[in-house]
Amino acid sequence: MNQSNYVVDPMISAKSIAARVESLAHEISDHFKDTEKLIVVGLLRGSFVFIADLVRELDLPVEVDFLETSSYGDGMESTREVRILKDLRGKIEGCDVLLVEDIVDTGHTLNHVVKLLESRNPARLKVCALLDKPSRREVDITATWTGFEIPDEFVVGYGIDYAQLNRNLDHIGKVRFLK
Repeated sequence: MNQSNYVVDPMISAKSIAARVESLAHEISDHFKDTEKLIVVGLLRGSFVFIADLVRELDLPVEVDFLETSSYGDGMESTREVRILKDLRGKIEGCDVLLVEDIVDTGHTLNHVVKLLESRNPARLKVCALLDKPSRREVDITATWTGFEIPDEFVVGYGIDYAQLNRNLDHIGKVRFLK
């Protein structure tokens, strides 16, 4: 899609995101305060900016690992078929794990990944999502912590893309197509 065919209207400011990330980090740090090590598992690629900001705010011993999944391709609709493109490098058995997701939409990806990680027997597994679109949910799953609940809009920015573009925006914006 040619970027000149759409504009991005601001939805959540960089300042609001920063404040919410700090608040989430305090809640997560408090929840895992007794951990020897928290393994933060980021779902690539959309969550990479969120993960970077979140782990810097956590007051815990942290290890970071990544999973890469695909269910969108370059489109605006989930295919509902979740593929693992990159698996974890380390083991999570017996460890405290925080799965970090950019956006919970239909819930298919999150549900698939949570089941995968649970099968590896972590001590505790919790989920933090930057954005949640509950109106789109097709699977009964929710994040333990959510940054912002948003309406059914296609959003970009702060690591989230449309056809691999707009990840570098410091805010979240909704895509509006031009006529």
